[in-house]
Amino acid sequence: MTTEVRSLREFKMPDVGEGLTEAEILSWYVKPGDTVTDGQVVCEVETAKAAVELPIPFTGVVEQLFFPEGATVDVGTVIISVAVAGAAGAPAAPAAAPAPAAAPAEAAEPERREVLVGYGPRTGGSQRRARRTTAAAPAPVVAPAPVATPAPVEAPVPAAAPAPAVAVTGDRPLAKPPVRKLAKDLGIDLRAVTPTGPDGVITREDLHAHAAAAAAPAPAVTPVAEQAVESAVEPVTVPVAVPGAGDVRVPIKGVRKATAQAMVASAFTAPHVTEFVQVDVTRTMKFVRRLKENGELGRDVRVSPLLLVAKALLTAVKRNPGINAQWDEAAQEIVIKGQVNLGIAAATPRGLIVPNIKDAGAKTLSALAVSLGELVDTARQGKTAPGDMQGGTVTITNVGVFGVDSGTPILNPGEAAILAFGAVREMPWVHKGKVVPRQVTTLALSFDHRLVDGELGSKVLADIAGILEHPKRLITWG
Repeated sequence: MTTEVRSLREFKMPDVGEGLTEAEILSWYVKPGDTVTDGQVVCEVETAKAAVELPIPFTGVVEQLFFPEGATVDVGTVIISVAVAGAAGAPAAPAAAPAPAAAPAEAAEPERREVLVGYGPRTGGSQRRARRTTAAAPAPVVAPAPVATPAPVEAPVPAAAPAPAVAVTGDRPLAKPPVRKLAKDLGIDLRAVTPTGPDGVITREDLHAHAAAAAAPAPAVTPVAEQAVESAVEPVTVPVAVPGAGDVRVPIKGVRKATAQAMVASAFTAPHVTEFVQVDVTRTMKFVRRLKENGELGRDVRVSPLLLVAKALLTAVKRNPGINAQWDEAAQEIVIKGQVNLGIAAATPRGLIVPNIKDAGAKTLSALAVSLGELVDTARQGKTAPGDMQGGTVTITNVGVFGVDSGTPILNPGEAAILAFGAVREMPWVHKGKVVPRQVTTLALSFDHRLVDGELGSKVLADIAGILEHPKRLITWG
C-alpha cells in the first residue's frame, strides 16, 4: 500500500540584486498552516536598492517562518520552510533550524532559484565578504503572535498597538509597497485606514488623513510658494518627534544606509567644485505651457520644466563630451563615456535613489518626455529595478520643488557632474534695457575637478543657461 509522506523544503533569502548580501523582511503575506503554490508571493523584502516581492518556488503547506517582519537577513539564510507532498516511503526527518553558515547541497532535487528583478538564475555560488556578527541567529517565529516592538522605535505613535510579526492574508488591505513602508514608518495599521483609491487601494493621502485625525495637531508648516515646476522628487518620509515624547531613533538600513555610504565615499574621494548661474527662464516657461496646450509631444506625454532642463543638459553634454566622463583609479585614465545615461535624483519614502534613462542623449524631446514620465512613475511606486540605478553618467537633482533656490549637490559616485535645478521665481530683471518682472532660476553645477577643469565646467553651465534662455535652440540642436 502506498502512503503519501511530506518532506520539508526550505526557501532561502535569494540574491535579489548584484553585490547585495542582506535584505530586510518588510512584510509576510503568509503564516504557518497556509497553503502556498509554486510562484506565489510569500513576502516583501527591501534591499539597499529596491523593494522586491519574493515568490516561493514550490507548492505545499507553510511549516515555519524563521524571521519576523523588520528582521535583516543574510542572503542564503533560510527564511521559510514548507511541507511538500512527496512519494511513498519513510517520512523524512524534520528540518533543523537554519545555521549561519552555508548549508550543504541537497542530495535530492536541487532547489530552483526564482528569477528576480531582471536577473537570471545563477548556476554557481557567489563569493561575498564575510559579515561580522555580534549576536546569535534570531529565534524562529512559529506562529503569527504579536511581538514586542524592538528598540529603537521608528515612530512613536501613542495610540498605535503592536503590529503582529506575521501578516494575515485573509483580510490584507490593498496598498502599494511605498504606501506600506510609509504606514510602517508612521506606525499606522493599514486595516484601520479607510481606502479611497481605485478598487479599495489605500493611498498615501489616506495615510496622512488617518494620521491627522488620530494625532494631535502638529505645528503648521508654511507651504512653498506655488510654482509651475514639476519634479521627479518626492518628500522623504522621516519619523518626527512628538513634543514631550523624547528622542526618536531611526535605524539606518536599506536604501538610506547605501545612500549614506555612497555620499561619504563621493564627498571624500572626488574633489568637488560647484559653480552657479542665474537664468532668465521666462521663455522656457512659456515654451512649456505651449507644449502642454498644443500637445506637440503627444496627447498623454507629461511636459514640465524639468524636461527642458534635462534636454538642455543633454545638448550641452553633446557639445562638451568631456563632462560625460569617469575617473578610472586603477588604470589612471579618464574614460569618456560613449553614451549619456541621465540620472534623475528621486527622494522616495525609502530614501534617495538615482534611476537613469539609458542613452538619453540619443532621444528626441518627445521620447525623452516619455522616458522621464516612466522613470518618475516607477520611482514613486517603489518599483525601480536595480539595473535602472546602475551605469549613470550625469545627474539632475530638482531642489526647486521644495522652494530652494540652489545648493551644492554631491556627485553620484562614478559620475563627473551633477546639475541642481532651483526654484523658479518672479524677480526684477534687466530685459531689453528695462527692469521688468521675469521668471528666474538658479542653476548649480558640481563637477569632479580631477577630470573637469574650470573652463569645461563653466562652458557646460553657460551652454545650459543659454539654451534655457532661448529654448527654441532645442529644436535646432535636436
